Amino acid sequence: MTLIDPTPVKVSRRVKAQVAPTVPGRRGLRRHFRRYWQLWVMAAPAIAFVAVFAYVPMYGIQLAFREFDFSAGLTGGEWVGLKYFRQFFESPQFWTLMRNTVVISVTTLVVGFVAPIALALLVNQVVGRRRKKFLQTATYLPHFISIVVIVGMLQVFLSPSSGLITRFLEGLGITGVNFLGDTSAFVPVYVISEVWQHCGWNSIIYLAALASVDTQLYEAAKIDGAGRLSIVRHIDFPALVPTMIVLLILNMGGVLNAGFEKIFLMQNPLNLGVSEVISTYVYKIGILSNQFSYATAIGLFNTAINFLFLVITNQIAKRVANTSLW
Repeated sequence: MTLIDPTPVKVSRRVKAQVAPTVPGRRGLRRHFRRYWQLWVMAAPAIAFVAVFAYVPMYGIQLAFREFDFSAGLTGGEWVGLKYFRQFFESPQFWTLMRNTVVISVTTLVVGFVAPIALALLVNQVVGRRRKKFLQTATYLPHFISIVVIVGMLQVFLSPSSGLITRFLEGLGITGVNFLGDTSAFVPVYVISEVWQHCGWNSIIYLAALASVDTQLYEAAKIDGAGRLSIVRHIDFPALVPTMIVLLILNMGGVLNAGFEKIFLMQNPLNLGVSEVISTYVYKIGILSNQFSYATAIGLFNTAINFLFLVITNQIAKRVANTSLW
């Protein structure tokens, strides 16, 4: 019978160093960069681009809390705190801007989020490789058309005097229609044009998700007698859910960023009551009226609201669907 010696065993420093958990430090960073320096060199231009054009300009946010002085530059001016935020909240334009921005942004988000999913599901059901490619190309080509050209096309088709659609409606006995000047028609015209232009392009990522579905699932479903609607409901749609959640979170991060260019080009004195949004108002206040501090405060408020929506949507998606950005 062997007896165990109760006296403690002395462990050498070398063994202790091997057993002790390694703590990342300067040597670890040096080893990491020495090993992966090629990847860091490849990523350096992108990192520099984001740093210069995304993070360095954030220094100008302080203008929202200062009385901007041209002679002092971005670092000068009297500190006024939340003066311009209170001025915006007390402005008679505040609720009108918020209403117009929310209505246009949320309508575009909902319709523009559902339409690419429906289009991807339809394209995925098309039989024939050539027909499917033609349909895909035809639907995402409008994405490459300039916004100025899109607005020009809207004026050609919807002009109250010479528009093609207006003339067609007049032939049917419907007169006095002004799609570009009617306040009730501005949001539908804007949303429909946005969906037509970007629906095909936004459906590409959903088509990529559908391409990763195992074809054996389709074959098994057809053997069991499932129709196309059942296949879409039980195979295609569940495969899109993770992608849908991630894109919804990203879109919520810009929920109040209504498209400035198209809205600004579509504005006229007749529809200004429903087409004036935060982005166009900031342009007019900051650039045209030279109220840089006031415009910066409005822009910072808009960004803070978007960030809040992003965080809330991410947390809800994380709890409900177990899918999130972080």
